[in-house]
Amino acid sequence: MKLWKRQPRLEDDAVRATWQCVSLLLDYPADDVEAVRHTVPHLPDPVREPLETFLAHRDGTPIVELRADYVETFDTRRRGNLFLTYFVHGDTRQRGMALLRFKDTYEAAGVDLDPGELPDHLCVVLEFAGTVDLESGRALLLDHRAGFEVLRLHLRTAGSPWVSLLDAVAETLPTLAGDEEEAIRRLVAAGPPKEEVGLTPYGTPSFDAALMERTSGGPVDLPMPTVPIGSQGSGSTASTWRSA
Repeated sequence: MKLWKRQPRLEDDAVRATWQCVSLLLDYPADDVEAVRHTVPHLPDPVREPLETFLAHRDGTPIVELRADYVETFDTRRRGNLFLTYFVHGDTRQRGMALLRFKDTYEAAGVDLDPGELPDHLCVVLEFAGTVDLESGRALLLDHRAGFEVLRLHLRTAGSPWVSLLDAVAETLPTLAGDEEEAIRRLVAAGPPKEEVGLTPYGTPSFDAALMERTSGGPVDLPMPTVPIGSQGSGSTASTWRSA
């Protein structure tokens, strides 16, 4: 059996800065990313280079085209969505309980997620880890590493410029272990599971009942949300978080 090193490859400060930059660049494109531009040149080469590659693409693409490509890339294909629990659970009952773990993690760190956000959105997880609690955020991402890698593989196969952002995040993560590689292969082959009945949107009053169903194992079903064309995306700015 092959042994794998599982230590992160960069110092924590570099990881925090990288993940915050990616959370902003991977959100629905905004006009102003000056904070990112000031930060990227000071990052270590393994993360700086892919981020500079994406920034060069961003600078050479009209914002209208960039936004249209964002919607086409992340909102129209099942394997291109940014919701980490979807890759494992799809539109099934198990996804609701998986999302509760994200929500509980944020609350334990003393922050509440904006009601308009889903807690497993990659931008939200990266921002939480980069600005609030790195270790808890990293644990969430590592537990959903297979889904992250499926998304990265999909973007690379599609020739998408957005893959550079996930490449930067991957440079901050431990080397894949054999069981994770196998999980990725299975997810790629099968795709996310589907369940078309009884879906309850997260964030509606009926979802609050899930908090009482944890111990009884009652189902909480969630659809895969999409970002409407012309919206402001996932909202991975500082307004995502409120004091608990």
